[in-house]
Amino acid sequence: MAETNNSFKASLGLFDATMIVAGSMIGSGIFIVSADMLKDLGSAGWLLAAWLITGFMTLTAALSYGELSGMFPKAGGQYVYLKESYNPLVGFLYGWSFFAVIQTGTIAAVAVGFAKFAGYFFPALAWEDANTFSLAGLTIHYAQVVAILLIVLLTYINTKGIQTGKIIQTIFTSTKLLSLFGLIIAGFIAFNWDVWHANWNNAWSIQKLTNVDGVINYQPLISGVALGAIASAMVGSIFSSDAWNNVTFIAGEIKNPKRNIGLSLFLGTLIVTLIYVLLNVVYLATVPIHELAFAKDNRVALSASEAIFGDYGTIIIAIMIMISTFGCNNGLILAGARVYYTMANDRLFFKKAGSLNKNIVPEWALWIQCAMAAALCLSGKYGDLLDMVSFVVVIFYVLTIAGIFILRKKMPNAERPYKAFGYPILPIIYILMGISFCTLLIIYKPQFTWPGLIITLLGIPLYYVAVANKNNH
Repeated sequence: MAETNNSFKASLGLFDATMIVAGSMIGSGIFIVSADMLKDLGSAGWLLAAWLITGFMTLTAALSYGELSGMFPKAGGQYVYLKESYNPLVGFLYGWSFFAVIQTGTIAAVAVGFAKFAGYFFPALAWEDANTFSLAGLTIHYAQVVAILLIVLLTYINTKGIQTGKIIQTIFTSTKLLSLFGLIIAGFIAFNWDVWHANWNNAWSIQKLTNVDGVINYQPLISGVALGAIASAMVGSIFSSDAWNNVTFIAGEIKNPKRNIGLSLFLGTLIVTLIYVLLNVVYLATVPIHELAFAKDNRVALSASEAIFGDYGTIIIAIMIMISTFGCNNGLILAGARVYYTMANDRLFFKKAGSLNKNIVPEWALWIQCAMAAALCLSGKYGDLLDMVSFVVVIFYVLTIAGIFILRKKMPNAERPYKAFGYPILPIIYILMGISFCTLLIIYKPQFTWPGLIITLLGIPLYYVAVANKNNH
């Protein structure tokens, strides 16, 4: 592999950076997760509240990251912020979790989402037992094979240079933003007041929805359990709103990063939060709650689209989701490899990941990320990955935002082109909300929170192995 270049070239402007923020956030989640959220919450008011709380948390975090990105405008983003705020071990634990669960798990989940919706056009990809085969003791679905092929294709494209990745990101993100706004406008035109009023009956009572032989049961929840239900529901909205921080990983390739990263974080998260809340309004204005909660394969957007466009609704949504997930995964793949590149240059990751190819991209880092994401495609279902990822991600967001307080003490005179908006109130509110979310998740969804935490903690011995190797060379 050629190593003629050892530094990135700044070639992305504010628009490109904003497209990476928005494009990495919008995958398949917004089209699907509201179904499970409604099973947990059973009410229109709390569904929108969960999305608004998530939107507030995302915007607050993005505005806080503006300060950090201005201080450390280089490749690696959150890994660098944690290393500088705390110590190299905390930075490494994030980088390891990022490689083992966060980024690769999200890439896998989004790729499987793409393949599932391709099932509308290719029946062999429909998520049914008949569409499987056995290999080395594993039962593999044809949709998982397509998901892996998608990851390999996008990885290959991104080894050809940042410009190719940028063009794909801009085209696919622009297309999905326009089509999502189109769906929202069509939804407001087709607004069904009878459905809307029915959905807002008893809108603030948290109820668990179950479907027993076609009979829908509403089970009101007591206050303590209701808090757990909100946290459980927010796993979906947080997963759908995640990856906004990917733009910080490619700081070395952004023009005027001290200005453009903070601004792109704000603009991208604001646009996506607006789209998500409005889309959920459209869902509630076109389809009864019990039909949304038990939509086939959780495809709430399909139910809404069929109510708006009739028979063509299925095709419209399937195409939109395929465009959305394709563009989303391009952004995730492009940005993720830059973290392993930075870790490798700190001699805390495979040495080869720290080199750039002739196209000035970390090709080896891209391919090892591809291998890990492909393995996760084979190992788990969308929902399992989603729960594991959301928990670990929020822990590290909380630590990173707490790092702003630490750095203000540690480096009082450092240049800060941006100051965290609403400091110290908003960052404190985010930290408290994040800790509450993670605590409730440990209590009410332990089966998926502990695996993510254990994977993170496995990084501790790995760190000391890496440090020992580093000292021996």
